[in-house]
Amino acid sequence: IVQGGLESRGVLRKISDMLEIILKRIDTLAKLSNTSESHRLEELSSALDRFQPVGLMERIQAIAQNVSDIAVRMDQILQKTGKDGIVGQCEVPKDPRYPDCASKVDIHSIVVYPALQLHKHRAGFNKAMVRSDLGPLLEQLGSGKESLSFMRRRMRRLTTQWAVAARRLHEHLLTFQRPQKRVLVHVGFLTEESGDVFSPKVLKGGPLGEMVQWADILAALHVLGHNLKISVSVKELQGFLGVPPGRGSCPLRGPLPFDLIYTDYHGLQQMKQHMGLSLKKHKCHIRVIDTFGTEPAYNHEEYATLHGYRTNWGYWNLNGRQYMTMFPHTPDNSFMGFVAEELNQTERISIQNDKVNNMAVVYGKETSMWKRSLKAMFCMTKQHYTCKKAEHGQGKDKFLSILHRYMDIHGTVYYETQRPPEVPAFVRNHGLLPQHEFQQLLRKAKLFVGFGFPYEGPAPLEAIANGCIFLQPRFQPPRSSFNNEFFRGKPTSREVSSQHPYAEQYIGKPHVITVDYNSSEEVEAAIWEILKAKVEPFLPYEYTCEGMLERVNGYIQHQDFCHLDRPFPSTNESRLWLGNPPSPFMPLPNSTVLAWASNATSVPCWPPVSALRLLLAPKVCSCVKACQDVGLVCEPVFFPFINIMETFSGLGVQCQALEVEMKHVFPAVAVERSECFLQKEPLLFSCAGESSKHRRVCPCRDYLRGQVALCRDCL
Repeated sequence: IVQGGLESRGVLRKISDMLEIILKRIDTLAKLSNTSESHRLEELSSALDRFQPVGLMERIQAIAQNVSDIAVRMDQILQKTGKDGIVGQCEVPKDPRYPDCASKVDIHSIVVYPALQLHKHRAGFNKAMVRSDLGPLLEQLGSGKESLSFMRRRMRRLTTQWAVAARRLHEHLLTFQRPQKRVLVHVGFLTEESGDVFSPKVLKGGPLGEMVQWADILAALHVLGHNLKISVSVKELQGFLGVPPGRGSCPLRGPLPFDLIYTDYHGLQQMKQHMGLSLKKHKCHIRVIDTFGTEPAYNHEEYATLHGYRTNWGYWNLNGRQYMTMFPHTPDNSFMGFVAEELNQTERISIQNDKVNNMAVVYGKETSMWKRSLKAMFCMTKQHYTCKKAEHGQGKDKFLSILHRYMDIHGTVYYETQRPPEVPAFVRNHGLLPQHEFQQLLRKAKLFVGFGFPYEGPAPLEAIANGCIFLQPRFQPPRSSFNNEFFRGKPTSREVSSQHPYAEQYIGKPHVITVDYNSSEEVEAAIWEILKAKVEPFLPYEYTCEGMLERVNGYIQHQDFCHLDRPFPSTNESRLWLGNPPSPFMPLPNSTVLAWASNATSVPCWPPVSALRLLLAPKVCSCVKACQDVGLVCEPVFFPFINIMETFSGLGVQCQALEVEMKHVFPAVAVERSECFLQKEPLLFSCAGESSKHRRVCPCRDYLRGQVALCRDCL
């Protein structure tokens, strides 16, 4: 047994646990037999009598005791020998919410194995080697449900692109020492415990964006050479984390067996249930894949509760950059992204020759998307006069009839036996197509049409990559959690000005045209523009395999939320600012923007402080918009550097008073009086947020063309 080590000892524990459960259930049955419900147990009791030999209870009790004694004796032997392990002696925390904790620790004594400690130290020295073969990953992923099969098919289809990107990246990374990370990927939304509403809809036109992103995340982590474990059930999660079955009454003991854990909001909730008090200790290792983003005001539990930002999501008190989005729309978060299929030169030439100039494909695979999107498209608010028309189908027919005048319209709407009545007769519906056939359809089409829903999906990028122009509606007013049912309850106040803001902002014309669908003149003008335009396939670098690998590698090597040190001491009390100290900022030529002075204190951080650009925003303007307006992006990493008194003197602001408070728009300057404000709570540093009473002080940075997540000095 001692030679067997951890595995043998674990088996003994499991046997003991199972026997203990059997005893409890038999005891429960015995109690039930004394109640009025006993007649329901007669048949079961008869079967048990035929199965059980005389004295079964006594034998089970004896076996359980023997197994427990052996396990305890094994602990004692290991403690005395010191060869295979040592028993961790520590006080069991007392918490009225977990009354059984101490007794469970008595039963399940904790052993810390030197071999595991050695592995932890070695992990820092195991070099991550770039891989080009996805075979081992495909085997590990399995195919137990349709969602996993979809992800496997996607990985196979992109195998060549990942291999090419791996070769290019390998040459770049040869000079870097990259430690191999132990990574757990727990896809919470695919677990049965979360309901897994996605898997049954994979073959019925359901949303695939999340599965596309998770497949690409897995591929990127594998190609980058990290040690990967994949979980799509709570049972697997418990096994990988080493937590006992149940709801996690006891906190996790010993070191976390992973350096990084990628999950989603469902998975985060499951980890809370099963890790208990340990989650707070280990949450710095977690990365949350979050499609629409989480802003700091919603993330800080106390602040969200007090100021009306509390939702069913958010409130986890994570560092904002631990949330990872599908598009770079929330600078407070990290942009994870996904990949779109790239074309080789032969394919690009073929597409140019095969394009059908008057062919349009509609974005929407479910009939519900057509109903919901078209009604929502014409109903910007409930009071809008076109709402009644849209309800009777007139708004929909008007838009499609205009488009049909100039182009042949194709759809890919799922149906089983009969053509969906929501799809007009003049639309040629191909039904739900496999991904490679859908790609072929896009390669022929000139136009890809968005109806306003779904928001911010991957399909428009795939269409643009295949040489289509993407036509989408402009939203007036913009949609957000304050006026739109879809966004309501999401932990963000972000305003969405069109169906796909990334395509509008970062790609734009001639590949993306955004118009007011309520204006017949504007729609017709856009269609004429599309018919005359000649466009080539286009894909931003950040959505290529190489771009994603470059970005994810940067995060893994440089983001560390377990050892966060403030570069400057915070001011912890309100005071009058009587002096005018020198500023660590210097003005840029012919600009109101300031940069970090080359002779100022240099503090190691990523992105490097040399990329910092400082500006004072107008009132009622977020730092997201203020930075965008000067061709930069807001960088939350730099907030601690500017949360100092010297910032205001550098900007030429004369502060008669200085306050330090918890408010997600601070640091800032009051509009109506000479009062300045610093941020008291680091978790509330926020690029998002605006105020009519304050002008925000904003930290910005430059970015690489086609790779907005990285600055010029980041690599």
